[in-house]
Amino acid sequence: MWRALASNMLTVLAVALFLVAGVILWGKSQYVAEGPLENAICLQVKSGSNMTRVSRDLEAAGAVTSGALFRIGARYSEKAAQLKAGSYLVKEGASMEGIIDQITRGGASTCGTEIIYRVGVNKLQVEVRELDPATEQFVELVEFDPTAGEAPEVYAEKRDQRDTRYRLALAEGVTSWQVVEGLKAWDVLSGEVAQLPAEGMLAPDSYEVQKGADRAALLAEMQEKQTLRINAAWESRQDGLPIQTREELLILASIIEKETGVPEERGQVASVFVNRLERGMRLQTDPTVIYGVTKGQGVLGRGLRQSELRKVTPWNTYVIDGLPPTPIANPGQASLEAAANPEATNFVFFVADGTGGHAFAETLEEHNRNVAKWREIEAQQQGN
Repeated sequence: MWRALASNMLTVLAVALFLVAGVILWGKSQYVAEGPLENAICLQVKSGSNMTRVSRDLEAAGAVTSGALFRIGARYSEKAAQLKAGSYLVKEGASMEGIIDQITRGGASTCGTEIIYRVGVNKLQVEVRELDPATEQFVELVEFDPTAGEAPEVYAEKRDQRDTRYRLALAEGVTSWQVVEGLKAWDVLSGEVAQLPAEGMLAPDSYEVQKGADRAALLAEMQEKQTLRINAAWESRQDGLPIQTREELLILASIIEKETGVPEERGQVASVFVNRLERGMRLQTDPTVIYGVTKGQGVLGRGLRQSELRKVTPWNTYVIDGLPPTPIANPGQASLEAAANPEATNFVFFVADGTGGHAFAETLEEHNRNVAKWREIEAQQQGN
């Protein structure tokens, strides 16, 4: 009898073990399999949250078949205690394994609200936008000038959310004064700026910013990036250029930056100035004259006067020979590369052509014809 009982017990145990193994295999297959989510969602994990709350949110959204299995998977993979606050784009069909990896890996949020602070040549602008999970495209909530009165309520609301991301967008051609004044006006930053960075030494680019970031540290990051760009352009420069130092390369690049907003023209504009320098001709470029008037502190906001074109300043390239003593703005990488590797042309003149670009010329006669065409275009525009 005891022998039969023992045999039955072993049989029951074997069946139980088989069933447990089956449940484990089933659970594992469910954990790694494609999930039931039909449309992408933005999952917000608040600071101080836990896997239980997250699993309930996922169940409510139809992203997981079992919150309990989700929590078991998190514990089994030893990630239950690694939850990171943020907003996460959970795509359709995401597995439990994939979701847990997302919300425990950390890093930048992949959806939710983004505030972009744009420092432009002509204005400051704040854009608040939010990612639409269904289209994975940002939807603008509000856009405003931070210097024009009180900020919209939606900005204050989104600014104070813990998972909001911040980005600084620095336009090509801004001056160092404009950058510093712009940073002073952004209320999510902290710290003082003791000294204005050298003109031209701040890299126009997009920068991820943490709330409360130090202004001086952010400027130092811009300077480090610009130094790397200048060095790279200098090392790759053409032989025989009429520039002797990295500083002269930066000055030339800043003039190119201010003379054209058409990317395809940078190489040609660079060639005009290089050709003029090689021939001993004055650069005769308005942006340098404007810098002599404003010193980079804001926009002139009007045309140049004849008296200003004749006035002797270190930056007036109508009256001085060669390059001005300093850059006149912060050039982008493309302008640095154009200064280092201008196109091979015989152009020594250019003038606006009415399309946003320029008409280039090798001779004064040809240039005068281009100027006459531009005058006609100007007259027509003023008459409309």
